[in-house]
Amino acid sequence: MPKLVRDRIPELFGGQATPLPEAAFRAALHEKLQEEVTEYLESGEVEELADVLEVVYALAELDGLSPAELEEARAAKVQARGAFARRLWWTPT
Repeated sequence: MPKLVRDRIPELFGGQATPLPEAAFRAALHEKLQEEVTEYLESGEVEELADVLEVVYALAELDGLSPAELEEARAAKVQARGAFARRLWWTPT
């Protein structure tokens, strides 16, 4: 079954690979993100979490952001709204 793979997979395992146009690549990345998140949630493996991050970086690049710029956006959101350090479960009133 054809699917989005990392750049070296065809070199390592064979098969045929074709680059996707941007719209199809974005759609494939959305599917890949769901796949990788599911794999992480099921396994808890740090390697799966790294795969999630790689897909996020690819999506950010499509939006014109480098990993450093994405980190800046993340840090700005932490500054404005906080992180998850306090493990808060909120019930709005």
